[in-house]
Amino acid sequence: MEIGQKIKELRLKNGLTLEELASRSELTKGFLSQLERDLTSPSITTLSDILEALGVNLSDFFLQEKPAKNVFTKDDFFVDQREDYKVSWIIPNAQKNSMEPIIVEINKGQQSMIIEPHDGEEFGYVLSGSVSIVFDDVKQNVKTGETFYLYGNREHYLLNTAKGKAVVLWITNPPIF
Repeated sequence: MEIGQKIKELRLKNGLTLEELASRSELTKGFLSQLERDLTSPSITTLSDILEALGVNLSDFFLQEKPAKNVFTKDDFFVDQREDYKVSWIIPNAQKNSMEPIIVEINKGQQSMIIEPHDGEEFGYVLSGSVSIVFDDVKQNVKTGETFYLYGNREHYLLNTAKGKAVVLWITNPPIF
């Protein structure tokens, strides 16, 4: 870890000059300049004084967050194969996010899982085939290349009305699957 570079980033983020940080931490501008260029190393006490002046504690300073993963491959997917349909969770641990995308493959003449009423919204894009969204006594047809958007306040499911398998990208907010 380049301590000096991280201190410089914090100083600039706080809108401080070297002179202002030196005054707040009771150190010299020259020492801080050398530190930021990683030409010298501070003692724990000195580092603690600098971080206090920057409004950061030691543990937060050394906390190394893993960069968030943004791209996922099929190796990351979790698949649940049922008799009538298959669900692929395409974002690992999506339940911790605001939305949850899945891919649902429904066999000819079959239906997806029944979604109980919930507080949230859902979006779907039919990748292939055609489906009907079924809720109450209503069926609304959605074909390849078409989308649906609905509130989750009623029990509903998808029914495959295609001649073969239907594939749907289905996204919920909040996660419910």
